[in-house]
Amino acid sequence: MMSSAPHHRPRRPYLHRAASDLPYFSADGESYLAQTTLRELSKSRPLRVLSEEDFAHWQTYGYVVVREAIPAEAARRLLDFTWEFQGLDPDRPDSWHEDRPFRSELDQQLHVYGFVEAYHHQLLWDSRQAQRVYDAFVDVWDCEELWVTQDRLNLNPPNVKNRDRALIEPTDRGFDIELHWDIDTTLGVPPQRVQGIIALNDTRPETGGFQCNPELFRQFEEWKVSQPAGRDPLRPAVDRSEFPVVRPELHPGDLLIWNGLLAHGVARNTSKDEVRAVQYLSMMPALEEHEKLRRSRVDSWRHLRTPRWNRTLVGDPVLHESKRYPTATLSELGSRLLGLTSWQETDTDAAADAQSGEPSCAVSV
Repeated sequence: MMSSAPHHRPRRPYLHRAASDLPYFSADGESYLAQTTLRELSKSRPLRVLSEEDFAHWQTYGYVVVREAIPAEAARRLLDFTWEFQGLDPDRPDSWHEDRPFRSELDQQLHVYGFVEAYHHQLLWDSRQAQRVYDAFVDVWDCEELWVTQDRLNLNPPNVKNRDRALIEPTDRGFDIELHWDIDTTLGVPPQRVQGIIALNDTRPETGGFQCNPELFRQFEEWKVSQPAGRDPLRPAVDRSEFPVVRPELHPGDLLIWNGLLAHGVARNTSKDEVRAVQYLSMMPALEEHEKLRRSRVDSWRHLRTPRWNRTLVGDPVLHESKRYPTATLSELGSRLLGLTSWQETDTDAAADAQSGEPSCAVSV
């Protein structure tokens, strides 16, 4: 008689400690475990960009807006680049919905939602290494040792024709572009996650864009107690008259940062001939001891390769950016935010790393 195979528990992912005084731990550089949640964090460092009122709003309602985190003119240059990268003419709305082949169902969905698969152009890195942007994330994490996400842009024309959201099969559970959480909200100890966008143009009610449910964030602990077992961990089922959805007003260069526990989404563009445009950008505590992740980040920057941290980053379907542009130049701050230079190294080392593109003290990649 054959004995049954031994039951093995699934291996838990290894948690790396971030290179910060505060104890942040993460397996992937996206979601973090911490002794204190971000909404309960008591500041140990003086605020750099946020006011006391801003920080209170961040902790109470789950988001904060930093006005002109980058200059408005820099945002407009990024918007011009976004049009150019896709080969679209901002003055010809009739050309925004031309048919194109799709590599997969995911590729079609990304097209409908307006994602632009550029990750490493100099203009994107200029935003990432902007001092005011960095200082805002230092304020919310209460630590200086951060890494910046290698993320993309969004240019969402009117959601009609081949950009109609009706082309995407609806689901009853899980991710919903209109309103969702970025973390599993049924966990006893939810991870800490922070995301952000920089507006490239003015928001208007008819162009849709970022929307969120701040009152649900404020009352989340009380709300979840009344919910049935087996509720959807990613899609909130709420009465919007009790928990209203709001759309923060944004202008070119404004940075909006939100907590992963804030239910949020992107409203459809119902305008006739206008677009919603943003750069996705966030920062998290640097996992310098996660050498595989650090190497991947540096390699992606150096060779303009599609980042691997998110499976929905698929690269441009027509002409990949690695065939169009040179490697972006980094400042000393940018070198640290990438992971090319350790936060433990001196400013002299950081300057040398940024100029040469090679780490001076860490293992070369």
